[in-house]
Amino acid sequence: MKKAILSSLFMLIPFMATLAQNKDEQAVASAVQQLNQGMIDGNHITLDQLTFSSLSYGHSSGLVEDKNAYITAIVDGIFGFTSIDLTEQTISVTNNVAIVRHKFSAGTDNKGQEPGRVNLAVLQIWQKEKGKWLLLARQATKI
Repeated sequence: MKKAILSSLFMLIPFMATLAQNKDEQAVASAVQQLNQGMIDGNHITLDQLTFSSLSYGHSSGLVEDKNAYITAIVDGIFGFTSIDLTEQTISVTNNVAIVRHKFSAGTDNKGQEPGRVNLAVLQIWQKEKGKWLLLARQATKI
């Protein structure tokens, strides 16, 4: 009887790990969506709450911004977005780190420029801190 119970418990371990990972993957996907909405809205509070103080935000142009520069550029409309559509998104979670890759297609309304569109391949690194997923790094390339 004890062997049967132990055997059953060991069989549940991989299943429980999968459930936990799926929960983390869902939380990361939600954080990505919230960040994108914060970028569309130019919402300083949302962007601040979803990013690490040591954020490294790489643009497809090669420009790399820290957290303050990234948020300021979004809020001030230097990098303005009217829409953001993600496709082919994958999320891989290992412990408290998540790697997110997706295709990023967005309507832009950058200050001083004509509205346009960007099509990018994006890599994001998210880290879980105090139960919350925060963007640690992002790099984009044109496609």
